[in-house]
Amino acid sequence: MVLEVAQFDIRPGAEEAFVTGYRSVVGALRSSPGLRSIRMTRGIETPTRFVLLAEWDSLEDHHAFRDSDRFAVWRGGIGQYFAGPPQVEHVTDVSVTS
Repeated sequence: MVLEVAQFDIRPGAEEAFVTGYRSVVGALRSSPGLRSIRMTRGIETPTRFVLLAEWDSLEDHHAFRDSDRFAVWRGGIGQYFAGPPQVEHVTDVSVTS
């Protein structure tokens, strides 16, 4: 499993439009093969900052989404609200053994 952590800084005043845009296009992401779960969060101290947490079966599944028509739909619904390019990282769980 790979966790995608994407930070979106949104132009001040466009936060609610971003949320509306996200809600209108999240289905394009949800229908992607290999996506396990998705969650969008909003900053409390910084309400113009949103963080997407998406669990993928593999990094390749996320890259396949990025190369698909679904990504164009996704970005078309939210991209106009970005204050700058999103910061995206992929992380994996740290194994804990006794």
